[in-house]
Amino acid sequence: MTTWPILSVVTFLPVIGALAIYITRGDDEAARRNARWIALWTTLVTFAVSLILVWRFDASSADFQFVEKASWLASGITYHMGVDGISLPFVILTTALMPFCIIASWKSVTVRVREYMMAFLLLETLMVGTFSALDLVLFYLFFEGGLIPMFLIIGVWGGPRRVYASFKFFLYTLLGSVLMLLAIMALYWNAGTTDIPTLMQTAVPRSLQTWAWLAFFASFAVKMPMWPVHTWLPDAHVEAPTAGSVILAAILLKMGGYGFLRFSLPMFPLASHDFAPLIFSLSVIAIVYTSLVALMQEDVKKLIAYSSVAHMGFVTMGIFAGTTQGIAGGVFQMVSHGIVSGALFLCVGIVYDRMHTREIAAYGGLVNRMPLYAMVFMVFTMANVGLPGTSGFVGEFMTLLGTFKVSIPTATFATLGVILSAAYALWLYRKVVFGALTKPSLASIKDLTPRECLTLFPLVALTILFGVYPKPVLDMSAASVQQLVNNYNAAVTAVKAAALVVQ
Repeated sequence: MTTWPILSVVTFLPVIGALAIYITRGDDEAARRNARWIALWTTLVTFAVSLILVWRFDASSADFQFVEKASWLASGITYHMGVDGISLPFVILTTALMPFCIIASWKSVTVRVREYMMAFLLLETLMVGTFSALDLVLFYLFFEGGLIPMFLIIGVWGGPRRVYASFKFFLYTLLGSVLMLLAIMALYWNAGTTDIPTLMQTAVPRSLQTWAWLAFFASFAVKMPMWPVHTWLPDAHVEAPTAGSVILAAILLKMGGYGFLRFSLPMFPLASHDFAPLIFSLSVIAIVYTSLVALMQEDVKKLIAYSSVAHMGFVTMGIFAGTTQGIAGGVFQMVSHGIVSGALFLCVGIVYDRMHTREIAAYGGLVNRMPLYAMVFMVFTMANVGLPGTSGFVGEFMTLLGTFKVSIPTATFATLGVILSAAYALWLYRKVVFGALTKPSLASIKDLTPRECLTLFPLVALTILFGVYPKPVLDMSAASVQQLVNNYNAAVTAVKAAALVVQ
């Protein structure tokens, strides 16, 4: 491994960038320009350092790697960091998308630029920390801390109803997390430690499993968000600035799925097995219902926001199927959705910067003036639909495959979501891009600028690459996923065997 604390470097480098921006006082054009460049270089360097993690990562091992441990608080609470094949893809996804967010905000954010860039850099630290923390208290601090910069990003730089949307986002997610804090305390009283690897090996009593599972579920379900606690998401997306929507869809939503993989399945396997039918029901409702709601939208951002809820339904369904294909597909679907949904919000931001409206009816015939944009938007629309050859297909197919082994009705109904996603995505594309250019306001609209090409083309390449060659992501997570499935099945099988003996 490395002899230096690389995970701490990746986690806290953005804080150094934020401090550098803070030191450059003033609100003139020079200070704003400096803030943008410092933020961009900080995110690029952080991404470059995070790639060392991939280079030195041993994909054949299911153990936590790059582990750092130091005494921190009393009663055995430690500063414990590490990544495995489940958390590393999300660390890389976070560091990779942050430079795109900074570039996307280059021209569109003109007020309080220094504070905006600082908020994004602090948010990056808290997101990477969430995926790297191996102590429950440390995880909780990172997990909850991410609320604050996002609350400010929506509330200060958002749209007309930004204050309402930011408070709704904050209160929904905080309420669920209070229950998780109670569960963390209960786990500490039961096991005498908050160390995550230790707790994953500790047998939690059946009664405590049920209550702790429900408490963690309350937090992660809101974060994903699952139906019916999803109503904060469309409001937050519509009001958030473009880069805020990208991070919200690409990273913050994934914290819920990551939580299920890191805590619910390994620590509470029996409760996860018992509650799997509930998850299947909520997932199918999310997939079908929110797809139908997406069909009714008149705002582009709201449509994509509802499609995110539907796609996260496939993730929860795959994870709680408890099969290798289901869980591996859930991890891949989250990575793919992070790239595709982030890119779709960037596409919306590009036309919004030109026209200052997100109404679908305000557009039409863009292919006549913006052929490059139409081509890029088409790639991401096809990936959103789950077209074979794009990354969107691999994750959905694997989650359905994994669920078919456990619950045929669930997988059958979930397949309706694939048809409905084609309906709303293609309808949106036809309305915005195709047809005659009849609206006078669109007559002089310009195609993609070099800066916009710089943000979108790498994402196009990744969408197609992972659709054709998903091996890098699947191989990275394979050993950790297999160990998770083995432990989960062993726990469930042991209880069933004990029940047969009693009978």
